[in-house]
Amino acid sequence: MEDAATFIGSLGVTLLLLAFLLNVARRLQTENVLYISLNLVGAALACLSSYLIDFLPFVVLEGVWALVAAVALVRRARARYRP
Repeated sequence: MEDAATFIGSLGVTLLLLAFLLNVARRLQTENVLYISLNLVGAALACLSSYLIDFLPFVVLEGVWALVAAVALVRRARARYRP
């Protein structure tokens, strides 16, 4: 199980860092759907990994991060489809 948690966590952190690097390089803006999606998926995977290794502080951190990204995606979708 620890190998799976390491793989899942590594993938999640890679996605989070990719979003960050693309933003710093001015390739993705924070309002971009890809940026928000990378944060959502990356944080969710990091949260799952932390849960699997029973490390509560990062479960909370990454869980809140994923929740904030999910809310941002929903708000963006609602704003896009307003008449």
